[in-house]
Amino acid sequence: MTNSAKITALVAGSAVVGAGLGLLFAPQSGADTRRQVRHYAKRAQVQAARVSRSVQAGVERVIEQGKLSQENQIRRPVEAA
Repeated sequence: MTNSAKITALVAGSAVVGAGLGLLFAPQSGADTRRQVRHYAKRAQVQAARVSRSVQAGVERVIEQGKLSQENQIRRPVEAA
């Protein structure tokens, strides 16, 4: 996992925790709170999907680079010492 993916996950997680704490301490009705919880849950779901796609793309890039590196090693002539 790259540093940017870790930072994104940390920010997303912090936002969810902060939103949850804000909802717990907000003086409002239960219906309003449930509506906000659904809203934040949907946002967290979308953010998680974005992070997942980003991580998946990164893994695919690393795999492709590994394959290319392996092919280059196989094709490189062996140098005599």
